[in-house]
Amino acid sequence: MLNRLITIALLSLAAFASANASINQTKGDFEDKFRQLDESLPTPNVYRNAAGEPGHAYWQQQVDYKIKAKLDEEKRRIEASQDITYHNNSPDTLKYLWMQLEQNKFRNDSMSAMTTTFGGIGNRGPATSTASSGKAAQLSLGALRRQQFTDDNVLGFDIQSVKDSNGRILKHTIVGTNMRIDLSAPLKPGKQVEFSIDYAFNIVEEDAVSARSGYEHFPDDEREGGNDIFLLAQWFPRLHAYTDYEAWTNKEFIGRGEFTLEFGNYDVELTVPADHIVSSTGELQNPKSVLTSTQRKRLKEAEKADRIVFVVTEEEALENEKEGTDKSKTWKFSAKNVRDFAWASSRKFMWDARGHQQGGNDQPLVMAMSFYPKEGGELWQKYSTEAVIQTLEVYSRFSFDYPYPVAQSVNGPVGGMEYPMITFNGPRTELQDDGSRTYSQAEKRFLIGVVIHEVGHIYFPMVVNSDERQWTWMDEGLNSFLDGVAGREWDPTIPWGVEPRDIVSYMKSTNQVPIMTQSDSVLRLGPNAYGKPAVALNILRETLLGRELFDFAFKEYAQRWKFKRPTPSDFFRTMEEASGVDLDWFWRGWFYSTDHVDISIDKISKLRLDTKDPDIDFNRLRQEELDKPMSLTDERNKAEGKKLWVERFPDITDFYDENDRFTVTNKERNSYQKFLKKLDPWEKIALERAVKEDKNYYVLEFSNKGGLVMPIILELTFADGTKENQYIPAEIWRRTPKAVNKMIITDKDKELVSVTVDPRWETADVNVDNNHYPRQIIPSRIEAYKSKDSTKKVSRDIMQDIKTELKTDDDEDDKEGDKDNNE
Repeated sequence: MLNRLITIALLSLAAFASANASINQTKGDFEDKFRQLDESLPTPNVYRNAAGEPGHAYWQQQVDYKIKAKLDEEKRRIEASQDITYHNNSPDTLKYLWMQLEQNKFRNDSMSAMTTTFGGIGNRGPATSTASSGKAAQLSLGALRRQQFTDDNVLGFDIQSVKDSNGRILKHTIVGTNMRIDLSAPLKPGKQVEFSIDYAFNIVEEDAVSARSGYEHFPDDEREGGNDIFLLAQWFPRLHAYTDYEAWTNKEFIGRGEFTLEFGNYDVELTVPADHIVSSTGELQNPKSVLTSTQRKRLKEAEKADRIVFVVTEEEALENEKEGTDKSKTWKFSAKNVRDFAWASSRKFMWDARGHQQGGNDQPLVMAMSFYPKEGGELWQKYSTEAVIQTLEVYSRFSFDYPYPVAQSVNGPVGGMEYPMITFNGPRTELQDDGSRTYSQAEKRFLIGVVIHEVGHIYFPMVVNSDERQWTWMDEGLNSFLDGVAGREWDPTIPWGVEPRDIVSYMKSTNQVPIMTQSDSVLRLGPNAYGKPAVALNILRETLLGRELFDFAFKEYAQRWKFKRPTPSDFFRTMEEASGVDLDWFWRGWFYSTDHVDISIDKISKLRLDTKDPDIDFNRLRQEELDKPMSLTDERNKAEGKKLWVERFPDITDFYDENDRFTVTNKERNSYQKFLKKLDPWEKIALERAVKEDKNYYVLEFSNKGGLVMPIILELTFADGTKENQYIPAEIWRRTPKAVNKMIITDKDKELVSVTVDPRWETADVNVDNNHYPRQIIPSRIEAYKSKDSTKKVSRDIMQDIKTELKTDDDEDDKEGDKDNNE
């Protein structure tokens, strides 16, 4: 048996080596940028076909939850029990189940804690560890606070029992943020198993640990002891996904890679203080038990309202947060066909709502709602729910009608996070000295942008269920692209960050990694998972495919994989199959490499057709000779009055002195006639036409300095002041990916004077200096300042500009470190 296994392994290695050898270049340095991507993608099968759509045997698991949870406000603790029904729709027999215990990430012995490097997530190296330079090492107060909080609190899940449907104990093994449950009997295909878990955990303070959820404390509220806002996510043990392409997706939760989950039905009972307002995934099942008659009436009015209706007003929320109570209420929610469940609870919440009718009056009404404290103020009252509705309108146009009954935006400590039907968003107003509240333009833009982005996530990946832990770009990149589309339809003056120019600095940076890198290994998550793929899709839509082809293909992808689990290959294949355009070169360059776009126009040569007719060609040659600058020696000899020898002695001149070397004789004419007789009739007609039209022939020479092949987009400027745009497909690089030339033919009266590559900055070309021929003076900045040494002024200012650019990139890295935890 061992020998057989070794033989199989060797044959597999040989086959792999043979496949690789077939594409390796061993002669010269040619690289096929247009090689098909098949070798990098999984082989199509009965589960996922070659068109990028679910195969005829596609399957996915289903997990249903019934949860009862109690929020202990004083202890900031959740006590809960849940009954789980696991449906095995796979063709495999399962002996055990894997569950996610993400709260365990906050334990001091977790993989996340043990592998966090000095200076934070990004491991900025010399930027934070300065021992080798002799300078004092720096420890951020944020990192210090996080350490103190995790030291002072018992964190992570307290799994109290795991039992089968008969009440018998099931053996379970906790492995970091995962838990394996050994089934009492193997679960066969088509069968289901029921079991229960009792558990508890202490809620983390979000601001202390930079989590995706947690509590925020308001010590200055009038209520004794202050108030809290609780945002609850990753709050219950959840089944890992079991898939056709990876089996159990039980990768440890370190913090950056989010989730891959199964769809299911939820019935959840949340017991909270009686004066709390709860926002949750799902539909409220017992409004009469938890809402007043006035609140229920307002909620009904909001269904048909043109503008928001307050279910809980600002005045009511302010009065509510002054008090406290020992009583409790249980809010009951039901959610169908969702892949997760999150909720928020606080006595500080005001609540507004407005109904959104999508897809005609025969479609179900969607209730758009926002929950926020007084700190949200006018900013949230004006923009939160409106941004929710605008998102639903735009995203539905690009994918499918919003499939759930509610869409919510909740203000709390989390900068931005998404779950089915509910999102957590952070921007707020600022308290002024006179007690009033206002907001800056930046906060307004932040709120609109984050609401659009997070609500957009309810489509991707809460419905189009990609694996966020493995491929962050599949939800963040696609969603960032769409939030840019929606954002421009809100206000195009807001910098949405998905224009090609927005990604240039990252494209040429040395800490870039391929988009197809696993989430936890990416060096700079923001530009890699959000910006670069969003820009790539924007270029694909606006420049390469055009809106009609792109929008059709993208919508096809969304509808194919609605409530299913796509992989990157499914997206790539669908976009190609539905658009009818081979895009393998594009995916390879943008998603699998760190090449960047830098197309240089190096030279332009003007050619004239050699007609072979001496009466035409010799005249042209004579004029070219006359157009050359006079020899400096001849010019000075003439100025000094020096006479030529033949001018002094004319008797020694002959025919050749009286006629230049471009004078046509019968010898040349006879030769031309012999040439014409040898031509085929069609060749003679083509030559006669070319002579008659007398067009201009220009050869443009380009080099690909960045390695990423892209179309060459040209703006041609002519002597008469007119301009013309030309689009040369990327396939021009297919045989010579490093340098190509292209002939441009113009009419005789269209004299070319200059050429610009990518004039509208459509392709994320990182260097505009070499995009012009002739070369242009490129505007830059010099900042004035007072200096004792004015001789060093210019050079110092330019260096300061460079440092400013680098500092901006460093700041973005630092901000991204925070965003990695929150988004």
